[in-house]
Amino acid sequence: MSSEQAHRPDVASAVRVVVKVGSSSLTLPGGGIDVSKVDALVEVLAAARDRGRQVVLVSSGAIAAGFPALGMARRPRDLAGRQAAASVGQGILLHRYEEDFARHKVTTGQVLLTVEDLVRPKSYRNAWSTLGKLLALGVIPVINENDTVATGEIHIGDNDRLAALVSELIRAQALVLLSDVDALYTAHPSDPSARRIQRVDDVEALDVDTSRSGSRVGTGGMTTKLEAARIATASGIPVVLADSGDALAAITGQDVGTYFVPSTRRRPRKLLWLADAAAPQGEIRIDVGAVHALRDRKASLLAVGVTEVHGDFQAGDPVLVIGPDGRTEGRGIVSYSHDEVREMRGRSSAWLAREMGQGASREVIHRDALVLTRRRRPSADKKPAATGEGPVGQPAPAGERAAGQTAPAADRSRS
Repeated sequence: MSSEQAHRPDVASAVRVVVKVGSSSLTLPGGGIDVSKVDALVEVLAAARDRGRQVVLVSSGAIAAGFPALGMARRPRDLAGRQAAASVGQGILLHRYEEDFARHKVTTGQVLLTVEDLVRPKSYRNAWSTLGKLLALGVIPVINENDTVATGEIHIGDNDRLAALVSELIRAQALVLLSDVDALYTAHPSDPSARRIQRVDDVEALDVDTSRSGSRVGTGGMTTKLEAARIATASGIPVVLADSGDALAAITGQDVGTYFVPSTRRRPRKLLWLADAAAPQGEIRIDVGAVHALRDRKASLLAVGVTEVHGDFQAGDPVLVIGPDGRTEGRGIVSYSHDEVREMRGRSSAWLAREMGQGASREVIHRDALVLTRRRRPSADKKPAATGEGPVGQPAPAGERAAGQTAPAADRSRS
């Protein structure tokens, strides 16, 4: 099918594509590799590469492939057990990919990443350079979350988020999420009233039930796939969520699964990193006046609006900005250390100039280094966030409601 004939021409014409496949789409219900599923996926991806497309495969399945080989009856629940299973399973899974792709005369390369690898500037650049070179050489990189060396818990849906971040990293033109669920629905797919949602224009404005999902061999659920779609579409990348059996139709832009419309206003790369990949090193709590200043006036965060400081951060670290009601207002790159912000909190600009000198920055977080969370607010004027074969509930548009009724606070001082 040509891009002109496709329902989703931006996906059909995409040269650089990231495909993420979940554990349940590669393995047997009780664990271990399902050879027929892997063979079918490889055939689709190899054909895409032969047609001149650059394909990156983000593959789950290492733990599910590994635990039967260790004599475990079921997927381990403890971190050490999961890491052991991942260590064995990564080799098993990659070997299967290598054999299958080799039959199509395609070379693969294993790349183990964690989300943290995409936070540190040096490793970020190295990952970008390596993946770019592999693609230029006609190799299909096979990426997996590096569960074996993870220092914390193996989080639900890490590979979904990783796929979105990799898409942004390599400037992909499409992201395809393959799962055991064939689309996003208005309700849980087991509900007879559920209807497929064909198109989502604003993923943050959706109001659908994603509470029950995930298989016994995988960890991902619909919530993490929506998060991946949010990250990728904010980068201007179209996303398709589809059943793994529809991989060919999905990658060629046919009307399967759910299509997430990319944003036409891409955030700067630094803000994408800040919003989606950076691990916050602390929290700065602010008052109602500061919330209004940030949201209504798009102002920088000044010391006068800071009420509390938590964490051990340094200048240049990412931090969470928390409002007086406990809700996260955003993330920002802080200009001062935790000790300095603690000393400055609640102080006026005049006090800062007097005590720290006229050249000292008044901004605790500059507006150009701040990403605000989006607030959802019902509105009769907002277009639906999604379209499909049935109602999508009551999607609430993403607005920016202030945290109280108080007008922006004047520049006030504790002393």
